[in-house]
Amino acid sequence: MGQKDMAEKLLEDYPDVFADIINVLVFQGERRVREEDLYQTNVRSQYKADGQKLHEQERDNFKVWINGSHKILLGIENQTKIDRDMPLRVISYDGAAYREQILNKKESERSQVMTVVLYFGEEPWKQPRSLKERIPQIGKLQGNDYKLHVFEIAFLTEEQISMFQSDFGIVAEFFVKQRKKEEYHGNQKPIRHVDAVLKFMSVFAKDERFLKLRIPKEDQIMSSKLLDRIEEEGKEIGKEQTFQLVEILMKENKMEEMKRIQVDAEYYDKLLKEYHII
Repeated sequence: MGQKDMAEKLLEDYPDVFADIINVLVFQGERRVREEDLYQTNVRSQYKADGQKLHEQERDNFKVWINGSHKILLGIENQTKIDRDMPLRVISYDGAAYREQILNKKESERSQVMTVVLYFGEEPWKQPRSLKERIPQIGKLQGNDYKLHVFEIAFLTEEQISMFQSDFGIVAEFFVKQRKKEEYHGNQKPIRHVDAVLKFMSVFAKDERFLKLRIPKEDQIMSSKLLDRIEEEGKEIGKEQTFQLVEILMKENKMEEMKRIQVDAEYYDKLLKEYHII
């Protein structure tokens, strides 16, 4: 399982985040799904093929939504790259969930299965969004189609971002700002799942400093303050690295190198790597 998948799972697995994603992206901000109505289910779908051999498919996130007297199976799949076969993958996931219901003799009621795809890339999703778009011949043969519910997180509007009530709003805003090449300042809303957000940011911002932050569980922290802490820690780390490099250069009597690192950032970084300081 990829590191990015793991980071997404940790954050999206929280019921409040899962419900928030569905409410904003599927129900346009209407608070239809409540976190207390979500229940964890098996993220591995089992099916038989090839002479009754057991096979498994693993989903990113899969929960049961109890909506009154009805049960709905909701899945969230994460994509960092565009996949033109995504309609086929989703059909495979959903089909396995329906098949599991058929094999379950104890339950007579059948539940709807719905999967949403969260795409985190900075390029627009210009690949198929339905089975017909992926396999045009299907329309000529039988006319059936299967739509792909894919949401481009980096292309969400400000109105959509403002609808998020969970920590996913921080993530969504971060991706939008990153795509627009704008600085991300965060906001004053307390982060509920600090550790999960830190792990998510460390992977997608490609910045290990997020993981090095030590924040007590009882502390309330806002995304704006989080960035301040990252900046402060970065300065401290920078001071320590500079001190180590200067100490080494002095011992080796490399005065010209010491002068150069003060004006040449690339050379400074190069020496940090050469001396295994970073």
